[in-house]
Order: sequence, then C-alpha cells, then structure tokens
Amino acid sequence: MIYQWLVFAHILGIFGFLIAHGAVAAVTFALPRQREVERIRVLLDLSKSVSVVANASLLVLLAAGVAAGFMGKWWGQGWIWTALALFVLMSVSMSLLGSRPLNPVRRLVYGSKPSRSGTSGQISPDPSAEKQLTDLLAATHPWLLTVIGGGGMALILWLMIFKPF
Repeated sequence: MIYQWLVFAHILGIFGFLIAHGAVAAVTFALPRQREVERIRVLLDLSKSVSVVANASLLVLLAAGVAAGFMGKWWGQGWIWTALALFVLMSVSMSLLGSRPLNPVRRLVYGSKPSRSGTSGQISPDPSAEKQLTDLLAATHPWLLTVIGGGGMALILWLMIFKPF
C-alpha cells in the first residue's frame, strides 16, 4: 500500500514538474520573437516565478522515485539506473542550453536598464544594445530543448513501464 502511494507521489511530482516547465517552454519559444524590453522582462519573470513549483515538484518526484525504487527492490536492475542517468543528463543539458543563455539576457534587460524611447519599450538609442539583445535571444534553442526534454521523458517513461534491463 505504501509503495502505491510512493508511485502516486512520484507521478504527481512529474505532473507538477511538467506543468511548471510548460510555462518555461512557452517563454523559451516566445522570447526570440520579442524586441520590447518590458515584454522580455515579463516573460523572464514568468519563467523565474514557476521555478519554485518546478523545484518543489522535482524534489517530490526524486524522493518518491528513490523511495519506491528501494521498496520495489529495483536498484539491482539496470533500467532504474539508466532512467536516473538519463534524468541527470537531461537536467544538465537543459540547464546548459536553456537556463544559461538566459542569464546574459537578464543582465542586459535588468542590469543596465537600457534606455527607452517613448512608450514602445524598444531598446534605444544604442543600436549595439538592440543587436546584442537580438543575438542573445537568437542563441536560445527551444526546439532542441523540446527534443531533449520530451525525448528524454519518453525514454524514461519507456524504461519505467517496460523495465528492459
């Protein structure tokens, strides 16, 4: 009975994690098209605000998954180690390719508070700052992140259901 509750908590943690990351994914797809500083700030704030839910859900899914692994005596099988290694690899990859490229964008739109003309929210009059922002936003890779995250989660799900090793 406790094992079922652990599996339930594990899956619930996954749902919370994926819901929070859905918002982050939407931001990642929207950012490269933005040129108004205020809109970029709002998107970056949204991305950062869901991180609390994502991190809490991540802790739940990991703790419940590890505990269920012990209760189910799965740690002697290769599928659980492969799933855990995939999850770590996905996390590192998505952090390097997803979160890191946004740090210079945050510094540019928050740190130096670019001057603005009128009420349009466009970066001006410095064309180099606008070019720098365009280049930084173009350095995001939403489709690559989608393939890594979605493909990795599909592989982990396959491992959990079919337990091939």
